[in-house]
Amino acid sequence: MSTRRNPGTDVALVAAFAALVAVCALLPAIKVAGPVPVTLQTFAVLLSGAVLGMRRGFLAVSLYVAAGAAGLPIFSGGAAGLAVLAGPTAGYLLGFPLAAALCGAIVERLPRRSLGSAVAIFCASLVSSAVFIHTCGMAGLVVRADLTWSQAWDVDKVFWLGDVLKNVAMSLVATAVHRAFPDMLARPDAPAGTEQPQGTPAA
Repeated sequence: MSTRRNPGTDVALVAAFAALVAVCALLPAIKVAGPVPVTLQTFAVLLSGAVLGMRRGFLAVSLYVAAGAAGLPIFSGGAAGLAVLAGPTAGYLLGFPLAAALCGAIVERLPRRSLGSAVAIFCASLVSSAVFIHTCGMAGLVVRADLTWSQAWDVDKVFWLGDVLKNVAMSLVATAVHRAFPDMLARPDAPAGTEQPQGTPAA
C-alpha cells in the first residue's frame, strides 16, 4: 500500500530546512584563509538533500538563497542582499542548491537497506560537495576575487578537512532521521503523488 503525500507537509519541510540552513549560516564563522569563512552551512545544505530528496532539498536551499538575496540577513555573518551574490562567496552560494539536489538524487536511488548506512550517505554528500560546492566556489573566486584557478584551489583546499568532518556528522544525523521517519524521503520508484512505506519492495 502507498500513502499520499501531503503538499502542506512538503511546504513545511522546505521552509524548516531553509531555516536550518539560515541558522547554521548565522552561527559564528571561523576565518581560515582567503575571503570565504568556515561555517556549518554545508552541513545543513547537504542534510536537506539527504533527508528531503532531490526536489524538496533543492527547493529548501534555493529558498534560503532567495531569501538572503531579497534582503533577509541570513547569509554568513548576517550579510544580505544581491551584493553578496556579486562577491567572492557567490559561487559557493549558487552551488548550494545544486549540491543539495545531487545529494538528494543519489540518496533517493540508494537501496533501502543503504539508508541505514551512514557510509553510503556520507559518500553521496562528499561527491555532491566536490562536484558543486567546491567547483562552483572556486569558479566564483576566479570570477569575483580575480584569482587564478591555482590560487582559488589554495583557498578552497583549506575547507576540505572541515567538510569531511561535517559530512560525517551530517550522514549520522540523516541516517538517524531515515530510521525514525522511513517515509520522509521521496523516492523515484514511487508513483507520482505517493510514497511507499518502509518494507514495500521497489518495482
